[in-house]
Amino acid sequence: MTQHQIKEVVLCADDYALNAPVSQGIVALAVLGRLSATSVMSLSPRWAEDVVALRDVRERLDVGVHLDWTSSFAVDAGHGSGLGTVMARAALRLYSPKLIEDEIERQLDAFEVHWQAEPDHIDGHQHVQQFAVFRHALAEVLMRRYGNSAKRPWLRVSQVAQPGLKAKVISAMGAHGLQQWATQQNWPTVGPLLGAYGFDGSMDDYARHMQGWLANLPQDKRAVIMCHPAVSAQADDAIGNARKREFAYLAGHDFVQHMFDASVRLVRGSGKPIEA
Repeated sequence: MTQHQIKEVVLCADDYALNAPVSQGIVALAVLGRLSATSVMSLSPRWAEDVVALRDVRERLDVGVHLDWTSSFAVDAGHGSGLGTVMARAALRLYSPKLIEDEIERQLDAFEVHWQAEPDHIDGHQHVQQFAVFRHALAEVLMRRYGNSAKRPWLRVSQVAQPGLKAKVISAMGAHGLQQWATQQNWPTVGPLLGAYGFDGSMDDYARHMQGWLANLPQDKRAVIMCHPAVSAQADDAIGNARKREFAYLAGHDFVQHMFDASVRLVRGSGKPIEA
């Protein structure tokens, strides 16, 4: 295959520090060169501990913040709710922009105090970063914290480039608005997004999903495929079995072959290839 045929993608493992199997799986895949980014749940009490293993692979992938309003960590912190509630309140503009700004600052602070650096990128657990009110609050925080930074953290724009109701709902919750702001401010973004599915089926089903996502990557822009791997399924994790299947596939030879067949290479958000 010639150079102009090669498509680039950021493969981002979400939910780092959610639990031990997730963090272990993400680090293992980074060592194998099977990921190019991960997003950290900085509200997790595990983050202070799990940051140590992630430092060992920091030159291999982008490390960013997974802004969180819907996990048990967010609920325990006092600002979180279930996804349906957050979506409805956002759509009705019932959130205080100032309170959202304050919470975004808190999660960024929690990330940076242990990582000892600014995030490479920012996205959101269940795509909250682009919801109404949230994206405007995020814009204010980004300009305040990183507007003069030499390397602004890139934003994931969850404009889902695949069919299905789930993809349409995710995209409709603010992808256009977030991209519009970023374009106006010359803020780096990576999108469209692929990787949405029902977290069901077998490992072969996931492999077929991945083959479809790889085949549908755009030629003219750098896309993101999100994934959610873990070395094992934790009992209290609703998608634990899916995480285990994803890890097994991404760690195996079939994934490498599927990447080769689709003429795709993994890159970081900047376009820098990952280390082999």
